[in-house]
Amino acid sequence: MSTLSYKKTYYAILFLFFFTYICKNCVCLLHGKLMLGIVLACVDMRPLFENIIGKAMITLKWKHALGGLAAAAALVACAPRDVKVETGAFAPDWESLKQWECPEWFKDAKFGIWAHWGPQCQAEGGDWYARHMYYERHWQYRWHKEHFGDPADYGLKELIRDWTAPNWQPDSLVALYKSVGARYFFTLGQHHDNFDLWDSPYQEWNSVNLGPKRDIVGEWAAACEKYGLPIGISMHGSHTWTWMEKSQDYDGNLTKADGKGQWWEGFDPQELYAQRHEHSEGWERDGSIHGQWGWKNGASLPSEEYKMKFQNRVLQCINDYDPDILYFDDTVLPFYGCDDQIGLNILSHYYNRSARLNGGQQQVVAMGKVLEEEHKELMMWDVERGAPDRAQEKYWQTCTCIGSWHYEQGVYNNNRYKSAEQVISMLVDIVSKNGNLLLSIPIRADGTIDDKEMAVLAGIKAWMDVNSNSIYGTRPWKIFGEGPSAEASRPINAQGFNENNNYTSADVRFVQRNDTVFTTIMRWPEEREYTIKSLGSASAHYNGEVKGVQLLGYGAVPFVNSAEGLVVTLPAENTNEIAPVLEVTF
Repeated sequence: MSTLSYKKTYYAILFLFFFTYICKNCVCLLHGKLMLGIVLACVDMRPLFENIIGKAMITLKWKHALGGLAAAAALVACAPRDVKVETGAFAPDWESLKQWECPEWFKDAKFGIWAHWGPQCQAEGGDWYARHMYYERHWQYRWHKEHFGDPADYGLKELIRDWTAPNWQPDSLVALYKSVGARYFFTLGQHHDNFDLWDSPYQEWNSVNLGPKRDIVGEWAAACEKYGLPIGISMHGSHTWTWMEKSQDYDGNLTKADGKGQWWEGFDPQELYAQRHEHSEGWERDGSIHGQWGWKNGASLPSEEYKMKFQNRVLQCINDYDPDILYFDDTVLPFYGCDDQIGLNILSHYYNRSARLNGGQQQVVAMGKVLEEEHKELMMWDVERGAPDRAQEKYWQTCTCIGSWHYEQGVYNNNRYKSAEQVISMLVDIVSKNGNLLLSIPIRADGTIDDKEMAVLAGIKAWMDVNSNSIYGTRPWKIFGEGPSAEASRPINAQGFNENNNYTSADVRFVQRNDTVFTTIMRWPEEREYTIKSLGSASAHYNGEVKGVQLLGYGAVPFVNSAEGLVVTLPAENTNEIAPVLEVTF
């Protein structure tokens, strides 16, 4: 080898070590292979390296040099290193994280809208589609066979490929949601389908590389910043490990090598399907996963590599997009029950980062499901499709959907959307019990919402435009309500699932702000003279003599203070189509 060749090699090695250092100490913005290619191209040394690597080195010195070169190349070419967990006042343990307090802005917001939207919507066949399409006895399998063919030939990866979302306009959608009354917005970050909806260096199966080839989370975040809405991101990917097990009978066992000559060449299906492990007990039965959700009852336990990959993905997403709210579709936290530390690491990082960016005051909210009282000290309780039947001391949230979580054509065809009246009733009830409502509006595969959803949103907006003063910034009163629904027992089933209260005009809900009690009659009464028992002078909740009563959207209405209750005379005509709200001043 000539002296010039030695010198070129020496400088090339220095370049590689330099770039290795950058790669190791930063979250890679470029894939390692691309970075290596750039280095080699810059020094015009690719032929030389190929030549050198293919030959035996004579001296020990050069053997060491080659070893260093290979190590550097390997480091550059691999995935970025683990994201550092931010330190601060919150340590990654149960006791320290109890310092967390729900910020006032979230307590004031009350109402958010969620875009539970990703590649599974391509089928427009409902929620959990990417799992059920592989179970032969499930109706979604039959739907898939009819619309797409055998899942061995057209599986989840093909849904991802074909999900291009050509009509998605996040700016106009966020503007619409704000006009309806939403005070925060949520985007799906990843579902159990394991597909990251952002530019994720830790998951090659993401929306920038495939599908729409757009940064879904980033574009939603930009729209939220434009319209002044806090943004939440939901993370569901911890359960992919068991959620996709039945895919092993179809395309879930494919490897990167199988992609040669295929449209997905260069991508590893195992990074999507995550099936390099033994089956869970009863994996062949679709329903078995529910009893195994807490990593018990024979669930296959995730590997260390899988858990760390999830942690890195979430931490990187936090660092890149600064979400105001973080939602985990998990019992308590990701991997709770098999590795508590992953979730604790994420929480401490999230809270410490927020405190650092907000002058020592953390301003973010993290939430999970099926929380015990001790867990509610360090994060927020989320209730799916339901609500507790009593007011809660700790702040909480309901998440629900007007249809199926992922868009379902059958819901549209059969008019199964929640009405605006149902949504408003839920909102009023939840707020009276010290909670928020997060409402998902399903989005079609192309990125639009349908005409029936628009009608529901219009109905919500019409009521909120007049009555939102009884929602935003309020706090629970002495009691949350009166009437049959307030007295009834309606226990939560698992993580929620106790919706569909049939309210009557005898049902009332209360909230307060300063010296005002907002009183919502859940249905317009036929009799115009209405008695609110809890505001009577003989009531245990008597608040003092009433000074005035305003019907929102109308004005002052006659009233009489009595021992039996506050007697209010409503106008002859209803002022809205859903429910009257009285502003009672003491």
